[in-house]
Amino acid sequence: MGKLYVVPTPVGNLEDMTFRAIRVLKEADLILAEDTRTSGILLKHFEIKNSLLSHHKFNEHQTVERMVERIKGGETVALISDAGTPAISDPGFLMVRECVRNGIEVQCLPGATAFVPALVSSGLPDERFCFEGFLPQKKGRQTRLQALVDETRTMIFYESPYRLLKTLTQFAEFFGPDRQVSVCREISKVHEESVRGTLEEVIHHFTETEPKGEIVVVLAGKEEVKVKEKKNKYRELITEDE
Repeated sequence: MGKLYVVPTPVGNLEDMTFRAIRVLKEADLILAEDTRTSGILLKHFEIKNSLLSHHKFNEHQTVERMVERIKGGETVALISDAGTPAISDPGFLMVRECVRNGIEVQCLPGATAFVPALVSSGLPDERFCFEGFLPQKKGRQTRLQALVDETRTMIFYESPYRLLKTLTQFAEFFGPDRQVSVCREISKVHEESVRGTLEEVIHHFTETEPKGEIVVVLAGKEEVKVKEKKNKYRELITEDE
């Protein structure tokens, strides 16, 4: 029986590609790619000439069964997405699930994932967090936001530059304009930027400056607000005692 490798690719800077990832892609019998045109550029850069097959959200239901059979037959298949780690807000989950169900070994290489550097560089608590990915664009969006109102962990969202202001404005409505947020865009690229502050401040910034590029939003949880209030109250009590 063969094996499935889940291989992260750079979210921006090609220097973030690992030596192991390059070796696995070169040795694989077949590479499944979200967009063969995008991945083709990456593979050409690293002189990887293996067979490339399209595997995306519109065809994965049709291709998964066939791929499982090929792996059972002894082939090694590598799964990549356009950027970052497959199956994290990208196609790949179905492939991994079916391989696991069929007793096929699945190995996921460590590597680039956009939300990790965004979370660490945000300055918000990162010992506990919840990853929400992309919010529903229409149906279920309000319900999802309402369900997160009392979330105490730091929350992480992916968003497009075209919907960023709408999303931040809704966050202010549901979580309050004073909630701390960090908007990180173009991670690892030339114009990487993190805009930090309250929701009100960050909304003002992106009203004045048009957002561009791939975006990760890191939002403080409710607990962080409570802790800040308690610390301020504690400081007031100490001042009064003095």
